[in-house]
Amino acid sequence: MVTESQKMASYKIEKITDPVRLGEGPHWDHDKKVLYFTDIEGCGVHKFDPATKSLASLTFQEPVSIIIPIAGQKDRFIITLGRNVAILTWDGVSKSPQNVEVLVSVDQEKGKETNRINDGKADPSGRLWAGTMGPYKNNKVTPERGMLFSLDKDRKAVTHVTKIGIANGLAWSLDNKTMYYIDSATRRVDAFDFDIKAGKITNRRTIFDYPTNGVAGFPDGQAIDADGNLWIASYDANLVIQVNPSTGKLLKRVEMPAPKITSVAFGGEKLDELFVTSARDELTDEQLRRWPLSGSTFRVTGLGVTGLPGQPVSL
Repeated sequence: MVTESQKMASYKIEKITDPVRLGEGPHWDHDKKVLYFTDIEGCGVHKFDPATKSLASLTFQEPVSIIIPIAGQKDRFIITLGRNVAILTWDGVSKSPQNVEVLVSVDQEKGKETNRINDGKADPSGRLWAGTMGPYKNNKVTPERGMLFSLDKDRKAVTHVTKIGIANGLAWSLDNKTMYYIDSATRRVDAFDFDIKAGKITNRRTIFDYPTNGVAGFPDGQAIDADGNLWIASYDANLVIQVNPSTGKLLKRVEMPAPKITSVAFGGEKLDELFVTSARDELTDEQLRRWPLSGSTFRVTGLGVTGLPGQPVSL
């Protein structure tokens, strides 16, 4: 049971960017103190600098869902373009990339031509994990068309889970023994036993179920805080929720000024700010009038927790 005091926590929400079509994949680079995020349907990557409040952007010809710095390589990032994982070379200022090199393509089987990579993150060892989905139109997903894969330093994609609706949020426990995973179509958050050395997952189970806990919408992106609790974006519910994954208890609701909340990432100088992305695609004119900030990226402060910096990819 969530109390009214929990609902009315003394947090503050600030819009930090103008709206995009489908904001996703926030990643806080703690060394540079900047936030990267994507606009999937707008085919864009963005870099927001809180110190100067400036935004730098690139636009591609295919949907982009991930931008993650590569460890030890200046101005180089892992991005996704449609069904491709690629290396982007970008100085973070120019309006065009210096170079784009495709590393691997996934979902090449017949019938999956319209799939795309949807979400991804590096595990604490720097290994990339990402997943795919089929077409999403009129608020309906193509069932069981996606999969979850990882990409190690050998640059070969390994498939771990198939028949996924919408591959989404990833997070790892503080002891690196558990991987948390969301297939949005199931409306639940699952956990796997995680072998960080081998890059293998086993023993899938559900740790939080939206319908059972009376949470509207669908779980989307997620992040873990320094106490080991999950912060989960709720699509179609204007919510970010905090969940204890050990007990399955709903700890807090953060009400957002947009109905399609897509993902979250901790950042800021003290890692005590929560960056939240949102979408405006699939909203009616009436909904956009009610929720004019839809598609914006937000910063939430005053939550009373700290998180972890974004993990770069190791290649």
